[in-house]
Parts: sequence; structure tokens; C-alpha cells
Amino acid sequence: MIFCKKHLKHSIAGVLVLISSVWFSSSYAQDANKKSGATSPIPAITDNKVRNIDGVAAVVNTGFITRKEIDDRIAALQKQGAKINDGAEFRKAVLERLIVEKIQLQNADQEGIKVTNKELDKIIGDIAAKNKVGLAEFKAKVIASGISFERYKENLREDIVLTRFREREVDARIKISDAEVDNFITERARAITGKGGQPPRSAPVVSGGPEEIDVAQIFIPVDAGAGIGAQADAKKKADALLLAARGDIDFMQLGEMAAKENPKIKFQELGYRTPDRLPQIFYDAVRNVGGGQTAKVVVKSPAGFHVLKVLDRRVLVASAAPQAEAPPEVASTPLQAIPITQTLSRHILLRTRAGFADQDAERRLQGYRDQVRAKTADFADLAKKFSEDGSAAGGGELGWMSPGDLVPEFEQAMNRLQVGEVSNPVKSEFGWHLIQVMDRREGQLTIEKQRQFARAAIRERKYEQAYQDWIRELRDGATVKVLNADDVATSPR
Repeated sequence: MIFCKKHLKHSIAGVLVLISSVWFSSSYAQDANKKSGATSPIPAITDNKVRNIDGVAAVVNTGFITRKEIDDRIAALQKQGAKINDGAEFRKAVLERLIVEKIQLQNADQEGIKVTNKELDKIIGDIAAKNKVGLAEFKAKVIASGISFERYKENLREDIVLTRFREREVDARIKISDAEVDNFITERARAITGKGGQPPRSAPVVSGGPEEIDVAQIFIPVDAGAGIGAQADAKKKADALLLAARGDIDFMQLGEMAAKENPKIKFQELGYRTPDRLPQIFYDAVRNVGGGQTAKVVVKSPAGFHVLKVLDRRVLVASAAPQAEAPPEVASTPLQAIPITQTLSRHILLRTRAGFADQDAERRLQGYRDQVRAKTADFADLAKKFSEDGSAAGGGELGWMSPGDLVPEFEQAMNRLQVGEVSNPVKSEFGWHLIQVMDRREGQLTIEKQRQFARAAIRERKYEQAYQDWIRELRDGATVKVLNADDVATSPR
């Protein structure tokens, strides 16, 4: 739901997709003969014979996936700290992920999406430069991580092809109209300024007429590849929150309490949205739920479990009774710049990585915080020495930020700070942060920036559903036969 994450995302993750394949966490460390298996046709032989060819686990269209590939992927995920509570279920989830990747690579090849050797060499040079090492040192570090440099290059090539193919295909599915942008800006302006001709809450819905639903959620994340135990624990927690939400307690306060117990849990009010602007699984769950009521069951998505509550349902302005319509002077008001508070902040970032536990990151950042509070160290000096972000050279300074410019976890923590105050360690998708607010000022959110923000936020909202629909269509259109995925490879290759 972020337009920019801009300074933070640009400086932290300029080539994140590429660097994710580097050195110690090569999550795509697969068999050295995989490339030929992705394109070579499988001979017409019996299942028993196929099982014995290099330990084939699954046939995917004209290619195949070996048990060795599954082993390699699991080993890479374990190096990254993945928890495996149920080995068999985890193995099935990894195989399914490999199948989907294989299908995407096959389709990308048919579409002519390729990365030339020259282009790949340039990208590798850029990655080495980003990590401030020469090419020879970079190659040595890759090899030291347990993967040949040639295998690394092929993994990286596949990563780039997958990314380009996904972006092209999924982006083409996302349509954003000017009306959606205008509606988003209007709603956001109301939220920021507290003004703006909203219909009264709980306005009666005209039978058969269009409506907007204000939904809030408490989200309990769980990795799709997590074992049965982890899935069950997350579901148990979600069920307990759903039960509590039905009692006499404010839903957002319940979410806040849950997030304090477990920082991974998120809660948010989605705001008024028409049914087509809600994720389909959300709308299905609240379709017949009245204002002030919770969904009857917990909603499961690929990302985890969602506890939903309908805060309100209202008729769209255009369909409301005459007395509920917005005043003409409000309805006809053109879009305009919005007064906002901007924040100047700086941070120290410690990235999450294999072998570096959350507790270690928190302990280090708490030590830095205590030094700053005791005035035995300067925040900017600590950022220059220890921050793992592109902003380190500038003492961690991020520049002036408007509402929505940063990832939610960072922005919420930043907004709670007074000028000069230092936060407790904060976790985001980029890692762990220590934040200090340097100054605040009043500014304006221009119409152009509002439109940029709106399009990016709407796109992000629609992206996950578009991506899942695309993956499902690819998977349904492929010929896949799972043979024997349960056993590990019998011999190295």
C-alpha cells in the first residue's frame, strides 16, 4: 500500500531481486543439469523407467524436476533459516513452487524472453559494485557459499527471466481507471483532513444499489511452505482473535494488543471500498455480514490468516437518497493540494539474513539506542559505521517524508516519536531499523504526487490477486505428473 517506500526502498533494495541470489542465501541452488531438463523433451517411456532417470520427481510439460533439485532448494531454504515442522508437507510445498517456476520459465522461453551473456555479465558487475568488491573477490565469495560460479550465473539468469516475465504478464492484467484514482484521492483527502461530505455511517443501502464496505482486518502471517504445525498454530491464534473480536472490545485495539504480543501480526482498517476493490476472498467472507459484525470464519490466503470485521456498510453517494447526497459544493470541488505534516528522519538498518537471528538484530540496535540516549555516541556516526543501507554514507538520513512514503511499520513507529527521540528496534520487510526523528514541517501533497501515490497504491492492492489468477491459469494449463517426490535423491550428481 505504499507509493514510494521510495527513499527507503530505492536505497535498500535497488537490486534486491538480483542480490537475493548472491553468496550465502542462494535460494535457487539447484542441480547443475537443470537447464537442459527445462527444455529437453521427455522420451515416451513408462512411469517406472522415468522414476529411475536421475531421480525424476515430476514431469512438467516437456521438462522435469528431479528429487535432487528439491533437496537443493530445501537445503538453501534451511540456510536462510526456514523452519520445517513437517518434512513431508514442506517437501510437497517446495516441489509445487519448483513446478510453478518451471512452468513460468517454459512459457517465458516460448515468449522469447532471454538474458544474453553480455547482459548477464553487466548485471553481475553491477551487483559486485553494489557490494563494493571486485569481480574476482565476488566470484570467490560465491564459490565459498557452496555453489559454482557457473551455476550461480544460471540461477541469476533464471531469476531475471522470471522477474521480467511476471512483471510483463501481471502488469498487463492490472487496469486502473482515472475514476479509481480520483476516488482514492478523495477518500485519502478525507482521511487526512477529516473533511469532505461523507455519507453518514450506516446509511441504508438501496436494494440492489451499489455500496461501499469499510472492512478492518487482523492478519496473522504464515509462510506458504511452513509445516502443518506452524499452519495450525497460526490458525489457532486467528480463531482465538476472531472469538475475542465478537466480544465487547474495539477491533483495532484488539489488533494492537495482538501486534504487541507478536510484532509479525498486522492490523489495519481498509477504508470504504466497493466490492470490486476488495480482495475476492475478503468480499466472499463479508458479503452478508452487517456493519459492526465480524466475518463468520477466519479467511485463509496464501500469505496467512485474516480475521475480518465489517465496520460499516454505506450506499455510494450517487445511489443514496436525495437527503444523503453530498452537498453540491463538496461534490463539485476539484482535486487540490492537501496540507500534510512531513518528517525528516534517519535510521540504522540491519538486514535479515541467514545466521543472523531477530534477537541478535534487536540486541545490537538496542545497544546503539542506549548509546545515543546516554549521549556517548552520535546517531549519524553509528549509522555510517553499522547501517546496511545506502543511506549510511549520509548518516542514515532519509530526507523529508510525506505520509505514505515509507513502509507502514517504519512510518507508524516514526510518527510516534517526538523530534530528537530514538525508537525501539522496528522490523519491516527490509530488516530491523533504529529510527530518529530530526525535524517536522508542514507541507502540501501536490495533485501530481497524489495521483502517483494513488496509482501505485491501487496497483499494489490489485497486484496480488492478479498474480494469483495468472499463476493459477498457468498451472491449470500445464501438464504435470508427480512421480516420486517423497524420497531424497539416492546419489549426488
